[in-house]
Amino acid sequence: RPYQQEAFQAAADWIKVSTEPGVIEAATASGKSHIVAAIAEFVYRVSGGLSVLCIAPNSDLVLQNREKYLLTGNPASILSASAGDKCTRHAVIFGTPLTVKNNLARLADRVACVVLDEAHGLTPTVIEVIEKLRAKRPKVRVLGLTATPYRMGTGYIYEFDSNNRFVEQAIDPYFKKQIYHISAHLLLSQGYLTRPLIGVVNESYDTSELVLVGDKYTPDSLDRAFTGKGRLTAEIVADIVSHGAHRMGVMIFAATVRHAQEIMESLPPELSMMIGGDINTKKADRKKLVDRYRARGFK
Repeated sequence: RPYQQEAFQAAADWIKVSTEPGVIEAATASGKSHIVAAIAEFVYRVSGGLSVLCIAPNSDLVLQNREKYLLTGNPASILSASAGDKCTRHAVIFGTPLTVKNNLARLADRVACVVLDEAHGLTPTVIEVIEKLRAKRPKVRVLGLTATPYRMGTGYIYEFDSNNRFVEQAIDPYFKKQIYHISAHLLLSQGYLTRPLIGVVNESYDTSELVLVGDKYTPDSLDRAFTGKGRLTAEIVADIVSHGAHRMGVMIFAATVRHAQEIMESLPPELSMMIGGDINTKKADRKKLVDRYRARGFK
């Protein structure tokens, strides 16, 4: 897509002239994996065969990013215990933070660039990895990608925006500059996202008594607001079923596992499935359900 090409070009231009960390702000569904793949392929090509380390916070993202990179026709390794592999054979390596940290000796001084997916979630482990790599090669480049560059308490994660304006709402940001910005508005205007439609809701829960601690509601207050509301939940679900009659698929997000179980009681059992942390504990089981849903195996 044109904006992906522009984001990649901005990243390539940045690492040619700067060793400071730069970040691409890319809205959800913009296809960050394709941008990561393009950056990794470019750095490998221009660095004379040095390595590119692509770090993501979980194995799902590691596998997704590597899958897109393989489309370039080049091989790539997985360095992630949770993804089931600890390989550093190939020049481009996709890994999770802790496994990468525990295998840094194998990477030695061969890394030219670190690409961070979900860069807003920068952890001490990731920072330690970068510092140790830079102790070997001071000019190691660092590029991040995120859809959410603003953090409560510390503000934006970059010092300058893409127009070179100083960002006042930033406390000790790790990234020097937002080198490119892909907004949700852009994706909507170019037809890459479906516009959200907010309809009329016939019934709703009373959420006035929810208790917020930090950035999360307490489990007890969630239970009081959403569970044990049999008739109300049934009416809300009936409204959803009616609105979804001509849709190919419907996803309902519940407040808690108990809430999800109560929702299931009002849905057609032959058309409905539930994914919840306590009943689908294996990633393989969850993946099978998601794959079935995508294939329209149930509504």
